[in-house]
Amino acid sequence: MSGDLKFPENFLWGTATSPTQVEGHVVNEWTDYVAADGGHCRVACNHYHRYAEDVDWMAQLGVNAYRMGIEWSRLQDKPFAPLNQNELARYIHLLDCLKAANITPMIVLHHFSNPPWIVKNGGWLNPATIPAFVDYAAKLSAALKDRVYLWNTFNEPDTYASLTYLLGGFPPFHKWRFGSYRKVIRHMAEAHAQVSRVIRREGNDGKTPEVGIAKNWTSFGAFQKFALWDHLLAEISHHAFNRFVLDEFLGGRRHEDSTFLGVNYYGRARLNHFQALVPTNGVSKKRLKQLGIICDDMFERHPTGFGKLLRKLHRHCNLPIYITEHGSASADEDFRIRDLTGHLCELHSAMNHGVDVRGFFYWSLLDNFEWQFGYTKKFGLFSVDFNDEQLPRKTTRVAQFYQEICRAARPHQRVNGA
Repeated sequence: MSGDLKFPENFLWGTATSPTQVEGHVVNEWTDYVAADGGHCRVACNHYHRYAEDVDWMAQLGVNAYRMGIEWSRLQDKPFAPLNQNELARYIHLLDCLKAANITPMIVLHHFSNPPWIVKNGGWLNPATIPAFVDYAAKLSAALKDRVYLWNTFNEPDTYASLTYLLGGFPPFHKWRFGSYRKVIRHMAEAHAQVSRVIRREGNDGKTPEVGIAKNWTSFGAFQKFALWDHLLAEISHHAFNRFVLDEFLGGRRHEDSTFLGVNYYGRARLNHFQALVPTNGVSKKRLKQLGIICDDMFERHPTGFGKLLRKLHRHCNLPIYITEHGSASADEDFRIRDLTGHLCELHSAMNHGVDVRGFFYWSLLDNFEWQFGYTKKFGLFSVDFNDEQLPRKTTRVAQFYQEICRAARPHQRVNGA
C-alpha cells in the first residue's frame, strides 16, 4: 500500500477483549469446559487482577478506545438481585484507569456467557431471561452512566445461537435445533430493544448514549461457479445467519432501538460439495493452498468483501457503523500486517463513498482463550506466554504497526502502508 489514508480526527482506534476469554476467575458455563487443546478459562490472561497493567499496554499502544465486556455472573447471583458492589467497584476502577489514559470504553453486556442461574433455567430459550437481563442492564447503566456512553448489548447473537443449538461448539452443545436457534435470536432481539430504551432513557451525564449490537458477518458463496447445490446452501446460510438476524434486530420499528450497528468481520466461507472451505471446518492448510484459498488459522480472508459489505449495510440499515471486531489469527506477523492493511484500505474506500464508520476495534488486545479452540489461535496485539505462570505480555510487530496507525499525527490520523 502506497501513500497515506486519512481518517476523521474523532475516529476511534481501539482494541477489544471479552471477560471469559481474558479475565479468568469466572463462574459461568465455560468455567469447567476443557477446550480442544486441553486449555480452560479459569485463569486465562488473569486480566481480572492485571487490568491496570493491561490498560498501560493499551496506553503505550496509543488506542483511544477499548471494547470490553462486563461479566453478568459477577454482578448478580440471582434474578433481579442488587449488583455486587465489590465487583462493580472493580469494573468502575477499570473504567477510571481507561479515562486517565484518555481511552473511551465501549461496554459489551453479553459476550457468549451467562450466570449459572440463567443456564439452569434454560438460558435464552426461556423468555424469563429477557426481563432478568433487562434488569441487570438497567442497574448497570444507572451505575455507569457518568463513565460510559457506548453500549453494545449483544456480541454476535448469530454466532452464540448457532454454536449452542446448531453446530454444537458452545455449551450446551446441541446440534441442528433450528427452532431453538430462531427462538434464541428472537429473545435476544427483544431484550436488545428493551435494554436500548432503558439505557437511552437513563441518559449519560456527558454524551448521548449510543446502543447497538455487534453482528458477525460471514459471506457465504459457492467455490465452483456452477455448483447449484452449493449456491443453494450458501443462500440458505446467508438467510439464516445474516438476513434473519438483521431483520429480527433492525426490522420494522426495531430499527428505532439501535443508534449504531457493530460489525465483526473476519472473512468468508465458500462451499464445495457442502463443505465450508475454512480451517475451522477441518480443511487442511495443504488442501486450502491447492485450491488457492488464502486463510489465517481460522477463516478465509476476503478484504474486498469487507468494503462491499460496508456499502451494502450502509444502504440497507442506514445507521452509523463501528467495526467492533477485525483481526487475524496467525503466527506469521507479516501476514497479519498485510491483512490489516488490506482491510483498512477497504474501510477507507467505503468511508470515502459515504459510509458512516466511526471506529475500528482490533481483535484482540491479548492472545486469549479462543473458546472451543483454547489457546492455539493467536489474535493478540500482545502475545501471552501461557506456559509461564506469570503470563508475561510481549509486544508483537502487529502491535507496532497498529501503534503507528493509532499515534499518527493530528488533525488527521494517517495509515502508513507496509
